[in-house]
Amino acid sequence: MDGWIQDLLIAEAFVLGAVVGSFLNVVIYRVPRRMSIVKPRSACPSCATPIAWYDNVPMLSWLILRGRCRSCRGAIAVRYPLVEASAAALAAFAVGLYGWQAVTIEVMVFAWLSLALALIDLEHQILPDVMTIPAILFGLVFSWFGGFTTFVDSVAGALVGALLPTSVILLYRWLRGIEGMGWGDVKYLAAIGAVVGLQGCLLVLVVAAVLGALVGGFLIAIGRGSGKTALPFGTFLAVAVILWLYMPSSWRILSPL
Repeated sequence: MDGWIQDLLIAEAFVLGAVVGSFLNVVIYRVPRRMSIVKPRSACPSCATPIAWYDNVPMLSWLILRGRCRSCRGAIAVRYPLVEASAAALAAFAVGLYGWQAVTIEVMVFAWLSLALALIDLEHQILPDVMTIPAILFGLVFSWFGGFTTFVDSVAGALVGALLPTSVILLYRWLRGIEGMGWGDVKYLAAIGAVVGLQGCLLVLVVAAVLGALVGGFLIAIGRGSGKTALPFGTFLAVAVILWLYMPSSWRILSPL
């Protein structure tokens, strides 16, 4: 493929990702609050004034308005343009790595979903079923049509992704009388396994556990947490799976399986 065509495709993916990022902001805010993602229209969180289309252009509107509502001048969180920019970058990098094919769509969509889940879990410590359960089917279907992994590997990854955290939850409950993980993590890890396969699922779990341990240790060190502090493990899973999806295959550290 000619270089300029590839550059054009990457630019188009960036624009598409920015638009999707605007929608992800709606999902991140409304889904954990059990609100419709279709209506009403987006509005200022301070004065509830509906946002006009020209004030809803991804990234640019926030910069032009300097992070303030046009009507009441209330602050608009910087998270909104950051999510849009992140979704745009994820789309552009996916096309740059894989070109335009089935696996590209799978990587983009699952990365967008993981971005939304990471922020939902970070704020609310939940991973909504309405997002995680369809993601399992999504991974299985794409594996059948030439996705990130084979169909057999996808099924194995989904099964192990569900069974491993379930075992941890039940064992932790038996030993300490409390749940060490949420059931949302079970469904999300099953979805991760369906997308990246058995080997990828295991390594994503290991990387997420390491990230969680590092963050937990840091919070304890600065006096902001303890051994009982609940951490959003879904956020760490999301970071780990995005890293796995976007690392070129020659860079991946393969497990001995």
